[in-house]
Amino acid sequence: MLHNPVQEHVDLIAKHELEFLARRTRTERIGDTVASFAGSLVFVALHVIGVASWIAVNTLSIPNIRHLDPAPYSLLGTFLAFEAILLASFILMRQTRMNRRADERDHLMLQILLLAEKEITAVLGMDRQIAGSVGLPKVAKDKEIEQLSQSTSIDEMAQSIQESLPSE
Repeated sequence: MLHNPVQEHVDLIAKHELEFLARRTRTERIGDTVASFAGSLVFVALHVIGVASWIAVNTLSIPNIRHLDPAPYSLLGTFLAFEAILLASFILMRQTRMNRRADERDHLMLQILLLAEKEITAVLGMDRQIAGSVGLPKVAKDKEIEQLSQSTSIDEMAQSIQESLPSE
């Protein structure tokens, strides 16, 4: 079978994502499940049916059914407010985990980009030397290529960006 570098990268990314999901604690998995369900159309439909049923049971005159929460349905409002607090907590916890994963990806990407910058700088330096030895002095002494083949100071670049950005 032929070596496919694109599929290899896709598999590696999928492996990292699965490892991240596997590292979640039991409570994180439960929280993710609740937050995922809360964001579904089934959840919305169940709520519409539940609230409509609550109002119907507490408004209509149905034999042998006592009205526990007459209009303005303060008990229903209390239940829904409590549920909203819990759901907001689950969603915030899930977003925190997602942000943590995004930070991990950003750090990985930064490391890869820094490594690529070093590799490209080295290759440009070798290319300039090769160009000089094969009789291409214009290429070997090109100012832009010469500048690009010098090591980049990440600290200086970060400082320059920080100074260039408008302050808040």
